[in-house]
Amino acid sequence: MLIKIRRDTLIILLLAFILILCGRLITYVAYASSPDTTDGVPISGIIVKGNDIVSVENIRACVMQSGLRTGSVIHGDILKTSKREVSLQDAIQTAQDLAKQATVPGTSVTPITAVDVQVDKNTGIVTVTVIEDFSSVELTNKTK
Repeated sequence: MLIKIRRDTLIILLLAFILILCGRLITYVAYASSPDTTDGVPISGIIVKGNDIVSVENIRACVMQSGLRTGSVIHGDILKTSKREVSLQDAIQTAQDLAKQATVPGTSVTPITAVDVQVDKNTGIVTVTVIEDFSSVELTNKTK
């Protein structure tokens, strides 16, 4: 039951194993020597939940006006944008206020009554949860 392997095949297999092992080692060393998060955590994206009528793009645009957008960086409790530095809590509060002003596309109806904005300081993901309530919206017909 001995498997016969030629000597040159064995040498090729050993070289392939060594190359794979060296590649893994170089990857780990490169990761270990990479700069820490002293530069801050960049905002990596905005996730919108709970919307039915108001478009995701409209809500995202409103939240991005507060500074929570790609290119901004979180340093502890400070949000650094390209133009200013602001407290992260202030940016979250501003994002909540601006998200409530998001309208149904093509109208001036603002059905969002409650917004919860959460920022993960480790990954930079912004999660926006909205509640739409059309019973509180006053609709007027302006057509003649």
